[in-house]
Amino acid sequence: LVYNRTTRRSANSPGVEVRVPGFGETYSIEFLDYNKLAGYFYTMVQHLVNIGYVRNETVRGAPYDWRLAPNENEAYFIKMQDMVEEMYNQYQKPVYLLGHSMGCHYVLYFLNHQPQAWKDKYIRGFISLGAPWGGAVKVLRVLASGENDGIPMISSIKIREEQRMMTTNPWLLPAEDVWPEDHVFISTPAFNYTHRDYKRFFTDISFEDGWHMWEDTKNLTSALHPPGVEVWCMYGVGLPTPVTHIYDEEFPDGDPVDFVYADGDDTLDSLSMGLCKRWVGQQEKPVHVTEYRGLAHLDIVFHEKVLNQMQQILEGKSDVPKEVDVRLDVK
Repeated sequence: LVYNRTTRRSANSPGVEVRVPGFGETYSIEFLDYNKLAGYFYTMVQHLVNIGYVRNETVRGAPYDWRLAPNENEAYFIKMQDMVEEMYNQYQKPVYLLGHSMGCHYVLYFLNHQPQAWKDKYIRGFISLGAPWGGAVKVLRVLASGENDGIPMISSIKIREEQRMMTTNPWLLPAEDVWPEDHVFISTPAFNYTHRDYKRFFTDISFEDGWHMWEDTKNLTSALHPPGVEVWCMYGVGLPTPVTHIYDEEFPDGDPVDFVYADGDDTLDSLSMGLCKRWVGQQEKPVHVTEYRGLAHLDIVFHEKVLNQMQQILEGKSDVPKEVDVRLDVK
């Protein structure tokens, strides 16, 4: 992507067109590759099929260009609204929306831009899995020194160039009103960066476009206006999760050398994910929160206990436990 500071918009590189495959179908969210090596929503979709849902009919996918923050993805939301209305009209039942991680912010943005009467008619509920409601500390590391997510063939520094092009990374910086003013996200021998130091952070890592991207996107969902539909907010807790990245003098061109940990799902901290509790009492529709002790960020989309809980919600049993311990499984 190429970011234009004047228009405050991103565009594909000249001569390049990017298309998101399979909107309305499930194949491109079930697996992330054609060889079906990297599974994502496959286990969940198959679970739904096993209880009577039909792929591409009663269970559908809404994949999106996740390089772009919602303010640059207008056409996507039109397609999503059309698909919801089409499903409602075909089956005469309101629709459940389900998101994982950043996808939950996309769903929230979508719902925040719909009239309440539309939501009352077309949306039965919103199931949110592992959402970074208060932002993601990991994003600062991604922007500073890159993050190869454990893929040994790709160096973090090499992939950093690509990761900095995505407006979704600055969008998900930790929200200013959530974290203590003195919480250090990035610690270096020269400076400790809190959320008050974002401008300096972008200058010091030689990525000033990032500051503009953050200014463009920081208010899209950070206020966490309630979605106005019944919500089931589920996320993992009980796993050490980095909330401070410590660098040596190689910053920003070397990986962190140490971390400070807090509670979370190994990727997102529970402070951020638990902010959906704010909606209790802020909207008329119920808000249910379940914490899964010992459940990792990516595992939440295919863990048996989550899928069973989701099935119960879809069957109309809206009450859910406040905590589920997945460590008690006997294999």
